[in-house]
Amino acid sequence: MLFVVAVVAVAVLVIVFLAVTFARRDRERATGHVSRETVKRDKRNPAMGEIADDEHVTSGREVERSAALARRGGALAPAAPAPVALREPLDEDAFGVTRRQFLNRSVGGMFAFALSGFGAACIAFLWPTLKGGFGSKIVVGPVADALAEIEETKEPVYNPEGRFYLNPYPKDAVAKAKNVASYAALIPGFEAGVIAIYQKCVHLGCRVPWCASSQWFECPCHGSQYNRVGEKKGGPAPRGCDHFAIAIDGGDVVVDTATVITGPPIGTDTTGQQIEGPHCA
Repeated sequence: MLFVVAVVAVAVLVIVFLAVTFARRDRERATGHVSRETVKRDKRNPAMGEIADDEHVTSGREVERSAALARRGGALAPAAPAPVALREPLDEDAFGVTRRQFLNRSVGGMFAFALSGFGAACIAFLWPTLKGGFGSKIVVGPVADALAEIEETKEPVYNPEGRFYLNPYPKDAVAKAKNVASYAALIPGFEAGVIAIYQKCVHLGCRVPWCASSQWFECPCHGSQYNRVGEKKGGPAPRGCDHFAIAIDGGDVVVDTATVITGPPIGTDTTGQQIEGPHCA
């Protein structure tokens, strides 16, 4: 039963398709263009009258429409021409830009942009810091917290804003430190158990990192070595590391980075700390 229904449906669809196809072909036969040869023959035929070269009949449907209007005494009204769209005047600069001008202006613009960025970076670098940062007094935090962190990590507390390391100073070595002239301004910090060491090597200015294995500061540039409190132990450095004065305000460590205190002379060893492992540099 389903097969019969399917066959009937297919037959109906085929009939509909054929009917639509024949109807379309019939319309296409009724609509067409007059060939150029027919137009020439009509021009030579006196009964057809004069036909201008630019006149032509576009389709059979239009011919039938024209004939019906002629029988009724009317005429086919010409189509009204579309209004002409007025174009806005072009910008002379935009209209007259050549490829060379475009490339020159692009290169000039990029060059100006690069110079502006470089100039802004230079001004930002040279502009003085009015508050905070290196060259001012920096509050590190409670003394107990700093010493506890150093004890736990076995590394000094590094302060990037002030460019210094904070390390413990043995209180039993304060008496020896009082005999070193360059330590005079650092004694209050020593008595509190801390010392602030400037990160810059006194040899040629490299940043001196902390070596976890030797428990010393070791410069990777030329091999200068300093113990835990910045006293010189080896290398070409002319003295120990420079320092910053420390004050204790309400239990907080306050490091004054406005003044760099010159490091101790060669041979200074107030703590007696020796190397505790292999060197890093």
